[in-house]
Amino acid sequence: MPKQTIIELCKEQMGFSAGHFTIFSKTQREKLHGHNYQVYCALTTDVPELGLMFDYRVYKRKIIELARRIHLSFLLPAHCPHLILEEEGDYIYAHFNDQKIPFLKQDVTVLPLSNITVEALSQWFLDALVKDDQSLVEHAIQKIVVKVSNTPGTWGQALWQRAS
Repeated sequence: MPKQTIIELCKEQMGFSAGHFTIFSKTQREKLHGHNYQVYCALTTDVPELGLMFDYRVYKRKIIELARRIHLSFLLPAHCPHLILEEEGDYIYAHFNDQKIPFLKQDVTVLPLSNITVEALSQWFLDALVKDDQSLVEHAIQKIVVKVSNTPGTWGQALWQRAS
């Protein structure tokens, strides 16, 4: 009978630097600022007789690719109820609380999130990892935990678990 184990991935290359602001309400937000983020991933599966789960570099590469997509970008949420994004020429304007904040398009990545927080970013990474259900079945993955940190000691976490 196979034994269940966890492989944890948290490599320097799985990090990214990005700007953002958190929106707290219809009228309150943080000032524009940035962080050096770190991404952590734990994969739970069965270990066969050979003692090797699978080539987990596949998931490490996926996370690195996602991190590179947003590295050195200003991140904006596409689905925030208090923020309207407008594209005009080379600019994206973020409309918030009667303010029109200009950004160069080339500097921005708009993510399908309601806010740019460590908890929302962890869910974004997780959603991308579980998109390929065939890979999850092939590797017999039972559970995935993704965490994103923007300061030491602060993590947002998202969890996926195979239905029993």
